[in-house]
Amino acid sequence: MKVRNTDVLLGSGYKPQSELNPFYESFGLFDMASPQAVNNFCDQLDASADQREIMLKYAKATDDLARNLARRLAESYGVVDQHFLRGWPSHFRMNKYHFKPEAVGKLGVRLHTDPGFLTILQGDEDVGGLEAMDNSSGSFFPIHTLPNTLLVNLGDMATIWSNGRLCNVKHRVQCIEAKMRITIATFLLGPVDTDLEAPDEFVDAEHPRLYKPISDGGLRKIRLSKHLHAGESLKFITIKDLNDVLKID
Repeated sequence: MKVRNTDVLLGSGYKPQSELNPFYESFGLFDMASPQAVNNFCDQLDASADQREIMLKYAKATDDLARNLARRLAESYGVVDQHFLRGWPSHFRMNKYHFKPEAVGKLGVRLHTDPGFLTILQGDEDVGGLEAMDNSSGSFFPIHTLPNTLLVNLGDMATIWSNGRLCNVKHRVQCIEAKMRITIATFLLGPVDTDLEAPDEFVDAEHPRLYKPISDGGLRKIRLSKHLHAGESLKFITIKDLNDVLKID
């Protein structure tokens, strides 16, 4: 049934175990705010009536939470933008890690940043392994999932939107024990079809504009076509000189 999960958005459908990620598989749903999309997702998986009801409630709750957090973040920086979050869909993934004895000490998922704006993760309370990178030292530290908590981190689009004030989080999953690990992630993306740029509140004489406007779809194409996964794609939209600024204007 999981292979019926279609790839509506690039990278949104079922992902089987692969050579790059031999211990990991996942399936996903694009546009959690749409009850029709959620119902289609449930149809693909032959979900029961009870499972469908849970999915509809979960999708709405996490989508609402992600948008509320993003609005509060914008307000904290004094950003007033009537178009903020308009056309920003959310994306949902269930992740399953098949950690067997031979996997211990190896990566479950390689180092990466999330391409979207904000991620809400429901981690596995029994099996750890999530690690984030300290940008100053390059070392890793564990992220422990506490009962009844959610983890929130920022992605590439948050760095673009904030003109570099907010950091995308480099993270990975390490196999630390031979157990099955299951997590659920909700991603608030940037605009898919229109370009995002930093609001004027983030740009002044001391903080010139750093990035060219780009859509979520445009950034994903750079990441995938150039096989870049840990935020390196931002260098391809970095403004290098005045000519780049004039091109934008």
